[in-house]
Amino acid sequence: MRKSLYLGVALIALAASAAGAGELKFAPGSDDRFDWASYDALAKMDLKGKRLTVLGPWLGPDRDLFESVIDYFRAATGADVEYSGSDSFEQQIVIDAEAGSPPDIAIFPQPGLAADLAKKGHLKPLADGTGQWIRDNYAAGDSWAAYGSYAGPDGQHHQYAFPFKADVKSLVWYVPENFADAGYEIPKTMEELKALTEQIVKDGGTPWCIGIGSGGATGWPATDWVEDLMLRLNTPQDYDDWVSNKLKFDDPKVVAAIEDFGWFAKTDSFVAGGTGAVASTDFRDSPKGLFTSPPQCYMHKMASFIPSFFPEGTVIGQDADFFYFPAYADKDLGQPVLGAGTVFAKLSDNPVGDAFIAFLESPIAHEVWMAQTGFVTPYKGVNTDLYGDPTLKKMGDILLGATTFRFDGSDLMPGAIGAGAFWTGMVDYVGGKSAADVAGAIQATWNTLK
Repeated sequence: MRKSLYLGVALIALAASAAGAGELKFAPGSDDRFDWASYDALAKMDLKGKRLTVLGPWLGPDRDLFESVIDYFRAATGADVEYSGSDSFEQQIVIDAEAGSPPDIAIFPQPGLAADLAKKGHLKPLADGTGQWIRDNYAAGDSWAAYGSYAGPDGQHHQYAFPFKADVKSLVWYVPENFADAGYEIPKTMEELKALTEQIVKDGGTPWCIGIGSGGATGWPATDWVEDLMLRLNTPQDYDDWVSNKLKFDDPKVVAAIEDFGWFAKTDSFVAGGTGAVASTDFRDSPKGLFTSPPQCYMHKMASFIPSFFPEGTVIGQDADFFYFPAYADKDLGQPVLGAGTVFAKLSDNPVGDAFIAFLESPIAHEVWMAQTGFVTPYKGVNTDLYGDPTLKKMGDILLGATTFRFDGSDLMPGAIGAGAFWTGMVDYVGGKSAADVAGAIQATWNTLK
């Protein structure tokens, strides 16, 4: 059973009557770059007095940003939407679903976990035509639709989840002024990135800030490193086989990718605070070292959402910027890009849930977040001039310029692996265990799954 509704997580509830247009982040009709017609169309959904509960992983700035999106649904439809965020979402949604007291909608960072719940009968199929809408309206739409299509308890695939809010993960963040002062150039290849890492140490600096702490989800940032390196050391087919476990986790190709992460994270002089700080530093705090004077580190690898946790007032493209996490020049594997995204799924038959998914299909639902920070979307129907800064447009260019694009592997693996053994394995690895031992333990867990 839930304690205090969502185990110590504060509920944020705004009555629809209080969510007037005057409280919206961008007043309807005030800026013709927004698709206000899609907002006006929401008013056809008369949901006054209707209630919807939503559980997700977003806290802090991301929660505030998502609330600013929900406000448009509240204001247009009259619905009462309650969003609750948890840094232990992965555990909480399973507890709630199995206890028979789930939220109406859950926001999954790991589609593998959503697939697990769909197979057990805890998710409800989305409205007919949702999958086709995704294929028609998202860039690489077939891939995005597949991201939310799972087998149900009957073994048949249905569109159970709607992807919203993409993340580009193959990014390295830095402060241009720091690079300019030290005379460093943006590396174009992995070989150059490793050479720069060693040069910074020779110059008396620390190249990287790395933090993999995340409450009950500690370890996941390290999985991003391994996945990116899998795409830079191996073929896309190898990557796909690894995600499906046709290529076993303890295969030498996977062990090599873990060890390549270790080249960065398990060398004390390469990491702010030393290797011992990697697991104990929260990923949200980790980039702060870029902005100290003198800098505690020069680079931080993290997905496109991380500016939400930069110091207030940071101007992306000026105070901080990013470059593509480069490929090895000698591997001839093109320009692979790793990405991810959250998916929204229904866990009840509340019809307001169908209306909310339809809201996510409207341009305004994307544009409100785009015009702020930390949001990238594959939706082709939005006005890209609304991105909050040029950096977000650059992320879009990276997505379009990729010779290989793959979704975050841990998000596609079974929940017990991608949101479990892989996370804890990475904590064990930075804590001193060998890559081979960690990979063997993860594979042993996979072998127990049916």
